[in-house]
Amino acid sequence: MMSVSVNIPDAVIYDTKMNQNITEQYVRRIVALTYYTKNGVSLGYCAEIAGMTKTDFIKFLGENQISIFQFDDENELIEDIKNA
Repeated sequence: MMSVSVNIPDAVIYDTKMNQNITEQYVRRIVALTYYTKNGVSLGYCAEIAGMTKTDFIKFLGENQISIFQFDDENELIEDIKNA
């Protein structure tokens, strides 16, 4: 797995009252959320990036008002329901 380093000013860490572990977790989750919503990376990979189980990542998406269901139009949704 690739590792990426992000420099965050100490003042930001102090102001947000986040320690290093919480900041790392926060950054991983935001990166995973962005990959999922903007780049079409799979839920499983994004959960791994976030350091979460798939179930926890789905809950995290819900907490951020992001649906795991992606339909281009209403007909696609109706077709999926018929095939379920």
